[in-house]
Amino acid sequence: MDFSLSEDHRAIREGVSAVVRRFDDEYWLARDDDGEFPREFHRAMAEAGWLGITMPTEYGGAGLGVTEAAIMMHEVASHGGAMAAASTVHINLFGPHPIVVVGSPEQRQRWLPRLVQGLDQCAFGFTEPDAGLNTTAIKTFAKKVEGGYLVHGQKVWTSTAQVANKIMLLTRTTKLEDCKRPTDGITIFYTDLDRSKIEVRRIAKMGRKAVDSNALFIDGLFIPEADRIGEEGKGFGYILHSLNPERLLVAAEAIGIGQDALRRATQYARERVVFDRPIGQNQGIQHPLAERWMALEAAWNMVLKGAWLYDNHQPCGAEANAAKFLGARAGHDSALQAVLTHGGFGYAKEYHVERLLREVTITRIAPVTEQLILSFIAEKVLDLPKSY
Repeated sequence: MDFSLSEDHRAIREGVSAVVRRFDDEYWLARDDDGEFPREFHRAMAEAGWLGITMPTEYGGAGLGVTEAAIMMHEVASHGGAMAAASTVHINLFGPHPIVVVGSPEQRQRWLPRLVQGLDQCAFGFTEPDAGLNTTAIKTFAKKVEGGYLVHGQKVWTSTAQVANKIMLLTRTTKLEDCKRPTDGITIFYTDLDRSKIEVRRIAKMGRKAVDSNALFIDGLFIPEADRIGEEGKGFGYILHSLNPERLLVAAEAIGIGQDALRRATQYARERVVFDRPIGQNQGIQHPLAERWMALEAAWNMVLKGAWLYDNHQPCGAEANAAKFLGARAGHDSALQAVLTHGGFGYAKEYHVERLLREVTITRIAPVTEQLILSFIAEKVLDLPKSY
């Protein structure tokens, strides 16, 4: 088994690094303070062609796989930007996948090139206040009317809705109680984010301030029939295409943040002198950092395994979920240890590790919780009875 990166993979890493390194710690600290969307970073990534790494070549993309996307997102997250940097571009990679998989040729031509070029920004209206991870329980309803649909409902934790001009919206077109199966009656749309019909309220949150999260209140949004993706009522199946890639990318990002934090911690441990010796000479400092390195490396190998399976059209649900669990845990633990290694200075913004800890915490919560991952592994891998 060959664990080395290919020449093409090294070229991706170097190319992404060349863009990312133009935006230093002070840039990301400023975005953490002012909460402004990193437009300059988004534009630089678009101009370099990275927003289309997974998009089909006929629409301006590179047509590459999850392995390449994971390498890219690992690099994006590794240089101080953390989840603010990653979330700025992550949404482009597999969020629009239903368009690629089931969109009509006209829809793909109309939408995908603009996403690749960074001309459109898309918010994703999936989660609802009373549904959470139980997607089949969503209540936002799209009623069929002449020429399209009329939508009413609420969404929450919708990223980039402050700056997006497009929205991918998951709705019910048949009420849950009228469906044979809970997964029936769900329809997905990609349409204009009409702010005259969608109220967007920003949610103040712990980290990733520059990439906004929002509550949406939808009151009479008209969506043309031409903006429906695939068949009415089949939307739940369409979003499944992007779940495993999303887990793998979030894992890669968390690992990148953890490795960034570890580098900062080890540099500080080499340079910080207390009682006439560098603190990194003490095993009480060394051993926790060494453990963090091992956990990060193990998680990264699980990401690569899951990505390889996906790219080779093999089942990868267990590996993708395990990678997300292990990557998020390893990234979070590494960032926490970096803060502790810095002592009091770890609490100071100028050393950046407290920001990395705040940024990486979301990877343990979204897009799927640790508890649901453990339940999935117990049921699907260990063949234990379903617990929920």
